[in-house]
Amino acid sequence: MTPQELRHWLATTDAKITFVGEPISALSPRAALATTVTYCSRRIFNVCGGDCTVYTGGARCLSAPGTECLGATQNVGFCSGGNCDGGCNQLSTCGTRMDNGFCWTPNTGSIAVSNA
Repeated sequence: MTPQELRHWLATTDAKITFVGEPISALSPRAALATTVTYCSRRIFNVCGGDCTVYTGGARCLSAPGTECLGATQNVGFCSGGNCDGGCNQLSTCGTRMDNGFCWTPNTGSIAVSNA
């Protein structure tokens, strides 16, 4: 998902969104090092929605219980365990692509964000 695709999705979605981490800004001095991850609680046909969280920042393990779909501006890992453990996969090898650059990631418990 490109930053432009993310901004378009944010501008047009009716999902309930919570922002965490750094502000989304292409002008920030650290913007090239930041990854923005959007993860949501529901898959509605081929659309990611429901309650969504948008994280922008550097490397960390995000607790994401109940995540059904996600998208990111860089490759991230998504895991069934709550501490970036259990069965993990990479967003770049998404098995079921959804609209707007999202991936269906049922049973995700956490998301591993690395430095860009």
